[in-house]
Amino acid sequence: MNQKQTILSLMREKTYRPLLMKELMRNLGAPKEARQDVKHAIRELIREGEIIKIRGNRYGLPSKMNLVVGKLSVHPDGYGFVMPDTEDGRTTGRGEDVYVRAIEMMGAMHGDRVVARVEREKGEGKREGRIIRILERATERVVGKYESGRGFGVVVSTNPRITHDFYIPPKERGGAKDGQMVVAQIKHYPEPHKAPEAEVVKVLGLPGEPGIETDMIIEEHGLATKFSGAAIDEAKSSPQNVTPAMRKGRVDLRTKPTVTIDGERARDFDDAVSVEPAGDGLIRLFVSIADVANYVKPGSALDGDARDRATSVYFPDRVLPMLPEELSNGICSLNPDVERLTLTAEMVFDKDASRVSYDVYESVIKSRARMTYTDVALIIEQDDPKTKEKYAELVDGFMQMRELMERLNKMRRKRGSIDFDLPEPEMVLDLEGGITDILRSERLFSQSIIEEFMIAANEAVTRFIAEQKRPVIYRVHEPPEREKLNDFERLLQTLGVPYKTDPRGRLPLQSILKNVREKEHEFLINRILLKSMKQARYSAQNLGHFGLALDFYSHFTSPIRRYPDLVCHRILKGIIGGNSGKGPLYGEEELQRMAVHLSERERAAMEAERETEDRIRVLFMKERVDEAYDGIISHITSYGFFVELFDVFVEGIVLLSSLHDDYYAFEEKKFRLIGRRTHKVFRIGDHVKIRVALADVEKNLLHFALLEAARAPSRPKPAKRR
Repeated sequence: MNQKQTILSLMREKTYRPLLMKELMRNLGAPKEARQDVKHAIRELIREGEIIKIRGNRYGLPSKMNLVVGKLSVHPDGYGFVMPDTEDGRTTGRGEDVYVRAIEMMGAMHGDRVVARVEREKGEGKREGRIIRILERATERVVGKYESGRGFGVVVSTNPRITHDFYIPPKERGGAKDGQMVVAQIKHYPEPHKAPEAEVVKVLGLPGEPGIETDMIIEEHGLATKFSGAAIDEAKSSPQNVTPAMRKGRVDLRTKPTVTIDGERARDFDDAVSVEPAGDGLIRLFVSIADVANYVKPGSALDGDARDRATSVYFPDRVLPMLPEELSNGICSLNPDVERLTLTAEMVFDKDASRVSYDVYESVIKSRARMTYTDVALIIEQDDPKTKEKYAELVDGFMQMRELMERLNKMRRKRGSIDFDLPEPEMVLDLEGGITDILRSERLFSQSIIEEFMIAANEAVTRFIAEQKRPVIYRVHEPPEREKLNDFERLLQTLGVPYKTDPRGRLPLQSILKNVREKEHEFLINRILLKSMKQARYSAQNLGHFGLALDFYSHFTSPIRRYPDLVCHRILKGIIGGNSGKGPLYGEEELQRMAVHLSERERAAMEAERETEDRIRVLFMKERVDEAYDGIISHITSYGFFVELFDVFVEGIVLLSSLHDDYYAFEEKKFRLIGRRTHKVFRIGDHVKIRVALADVEKNLLHFALLEAARAPSRPKPAKRR
């Protein structure tokens, strides 16, 4: 047990009371020569928020002094909630949060890690308090609009959760002009009765200029746009061709009909597949993944940059890759007609999609073709003669892939895996980077082939590592809380949707989704169930994957764009050895620290991608104010309802304050709004006609005005590709 753990163990004893430093030393039995180490450990624990120093210079645990340590989430109206820390780095549910009024923020900003004193208990677990200490600032820079004043300027943040305006001294405006979007470095944080101060360090341009929305999100989230010089040097020194010496000791799969299948815009290809009959109705599947670990070594500059980024970030107009292009688009990418080093999961499946055998090994491949989802769809779904002729030698393989995919999908559904049928946005750009259309992406059967094959490979590799009793970073998805499922069950009862629980009282979620497909309530049920689910994350503990109904699951198939996959590859290489020698076998504690960081970076990337899409949608609709559209109610709140349009994949809000025919009450348990006088009802899934009332790019607001409402059983179809 280290010094910090010893201190915490003492403070967790029932008989412990806040002690002075000298009393702590005495209780710890620390000799004189060790007291400096103890003091250093105490200072670290205070900085981490594990212990608190109170008046009278006494030390104790926050939980024993009615204090809460956690992350502050600020509402645009100024109040906030402190979400308590948990051991795995996640935040708790809103029921355990501490409500903080705006006047009791003490200068804390959104995202800061703070200490709050609980001062009032409101019953039902509701707590109110005030912030007494700021442990860690979350924001060093703000992105916003520069506004000139008399002899000074201010930056108004584009993030509605940052409620302060930042004073800019005349000499610190960095050449910014009135109305321009800028990045400002915070010099002095807000204090009670004192405004914060900042310095303009970058001018981005005027609102609405091509690419500026993405620039703003990148700056706001602090995403890395450049690699370190050392990482670039390492990438440039990497070999760009596979030599005979590099092939030594690897399984040679170069003669297999291996292909990559990706979207039209993909540039880095980290997975390739091949199938072949294995007799008696068996099908052999090869999933070969780029051997990134062969080029990115632990402790290298490349590894440091990749670990910090943790993931590639995808925007409509650009990509921030996890690895430099020399690797991501070069030697690591499984480009056609060139040899590439890979790790292969070879699996054999029977007619029921049961895996009868598998192996994992280092390999070398040569992709026959760079296929797109559209190409494969033309072959296996539309029987297109031109495409079949172009890829004649691969057609039989694609048909066998279809057969295996259908087997795997049937097996996955049978075991209770959950598939949500919700569309994704596809933003169409012009040559200058402007948005010309926003479509619902059309889900192709060929995409399901790759999804099923990647799930199979990830599960097989995870079982292989577990059988070797080696720790790994698992991809975990915990079951939803019973309270959330109770809400979902109540929805089913309200709508009259039939269902039967299993012997253990569990809801057959996949069966329910299947039964409502193409029916009136499909949209509503998919949305509410998705909202009930927990977010998947990374963990060194194997907690299973609820959504996929798997006991063992990790990420193995995308090491070019996800760091957890690279870690998985290193662990595999440490087990199987091979040409490149043994890789590192990480300890469980190190993997857990890594898992927390990787989950945080994944969430940050997802938020950045979502916010960029939201802003671009507002920008796109700015030229369409006063136009009318048909849509479907996608979400309901106490202040209005959100509408997702059919013709363009855009979502905006109809505020209750804009409905003048009645006063509407929010019935949360019935997932609806109802008029007090007219008894008119709005609920998720209802079809409505709206007019675009407001598209404010700077504030990221898109407001609709209701024209008419009509219940309709039909559902929006994906827009055809243009």
